[in-house]
Amino acid sequence: MSSPYHQHWTLDPGVAFLNHGSFGATPRAVLEFQQALRDEMEREPLQFLWRHLPQRLAEARDELARFLRAPSAGLAFVPNSTAGVNSVLRSVKLEPGDEILTTDHAYNACRCALDDAATRAGATVVIAPVPFPIDSADDALAAILGAATRRTRLAMIDHVTSPTALVLPIERIVRELEALGIDTLVDGAHAPGMLDLDLSEIRPAWYTGNLHKWVCAPKGAGFLWTREDLRETTRPTVISHGWNTPRPGSSRYHELFDWTGTFDPTAWLGVPEAIRHLEEMHPDGWPGIRRDNRTMILQARRMLTDRLSIPPPCPEEMLGSMATLPLPPPLHDHPPVTIDPLQLEWFDRHRIEMPIMPHAGRRWFRISAHLYNSIEDYERVVEVLR
Repeated sequence: MSSPYHQHWTLDPGVAFLNHGSFGATPRAVLEFQQALRDEMEREPLQFLWRHLPQRLAEARDELARFLRAPSAGLAFVPNSTAGVNSVLRSVKLEPGDEILTTDHAYNACRCALDDAATRAGATVVIAPVPFPIDSADDALAAILGAATRRTRLAMIDHVTSPTALVLPIERIVRELEALGIDTLVDGAHAPGMLDLDLSEIRPAWYTGNLHKWVCAPKGAGFLWTREDLRETTRPTVISHGWNTPRPGSSRYHELFDWTGTFDPTAWLGVPEAIRHLEEMHPDGWPGIRRDNRTMILQARRMLTDRLSIPPPCPEEMLGSMATLPLPPPLHDHPPVTIDPLQLEWFDRHRIEMPIMPHAGRRWFRISAHLYNSIEDYERVVEVLR
């Protein structure tokens, strides 16, 4: 039986879509809102992009700031978290011998950005080995602090890890690293909409997140939040007119990030509509969405571990709306290819969309939950693995 919320999305009803964590899925009403914006833009591009866009971006940013509980002065829209990470790495001055700290759970694209920045500066990327399976959040904190040294210039830490779906104790990590004089860039790609975010409490040096995942905004909507003392020196990856053409009432930080050349800004302008639409969709608003998604993923994980005799690799306290589990022993070894053939087979033969990925020398599968999912989606996984 499908979820009563499924009708709000255009997802194929014949597919068990358990990979919301990769690209998200946008409700049809939000897509229609975005298309109306695009129609307006094409009727008069100059009016839309040059005269009215700054004010509309400011209004959208204020709405997002309320959702994230952060001052809008520190928020800038970016296409995605990877762009946010690259912006920070472009802005941080690294010297030969400096170290950038991250974990072995870091998202590959952002890890590549670290490697590139370190190579150009003569710095080193240090990898903290966070255990998985893991017993508690304390183990993750200890692993990260144990890898920090007096040469650590910057730490990039995931809030919710992509390969293992762990929710790391990010506020504790930020405070402990801060006490050592280390700034933290939080890769929060999965966190907005999944977790009850309060950036004013976390207070990292930088926090970047995706809004096309759990917030269900159009693709191309992300943000970078920057601490007040770092806004003057934080730059986007592309410099454009904002460098020397200030607008009345706009900060230099927003001048630089709001316009980096001709692009389609409707994904950013659609963020408030996505926040409002999902809030109105659920009788308990966003707290109810987060609660129901997490309840679904915990129920699904318990069913999978019980029926397939798989030991849970982490405590439930470290999960949000995703969970990663090991494939049964005969399927442990990962083939040396980019896309796992088993993932393709599950989609082609069984209409299950679910990522399979390597980590720590073995194969894992990751399940996600959003309102459109039902427990029957995960029962299909049990039957296929059996």
